[in-house]
Amino acid sequence: MNIYEKQVKKFYSEIWDKKNFEEISNILQNDFSFRGSLNQEGCGHEEFKVYINYVHSALSSYKCIIKDLVVQNEKVFAKMIFTGVHDSDFMGYPPTGKQISWSGAALFIFSGQKVSSLWVLGDLKKLEEELDGKTKPIT
Repeated sequence: MNIYEKQVKKFYSEIWDKKNFEEISNILQNDFSFRGSLNQEGCGHEEFKVYINYVHSALSSYKCIIKDLVVQNEKVFAKMIFTGVHDSDFMGYPPTGKQISWSGAALFIFSGQKVSSLWVLGDLKKLEEELDGKTKPIT
């Protein structure tokens, strides 16, 4: 496993799943830019923390599940499933108390051994159908 793959796995397990913000400076460049799976965009550690807190405040037991990773030079592509329990208002939907999940695809770009940019595309149509109660979570 190379350093990029390790950093991506740590990014999800430590920063996203555990909200271990102390790891942010070890994984992300100071001027890190991102586009999240829910269409939020930002730059820097503080803006990224706001995004993480938004997701975690609405979805308890939030987890990011890596289904596949592909490494090519300084780029890493991840096929993902994002999941949590819908406990608070989220994307304009009142809490349902149900487990929800959606698929995503992430492209990490590294500068040195840290992530300089991240672009994530999420299946928001499927997510909104779950929030409406029209479909069941993916696994």
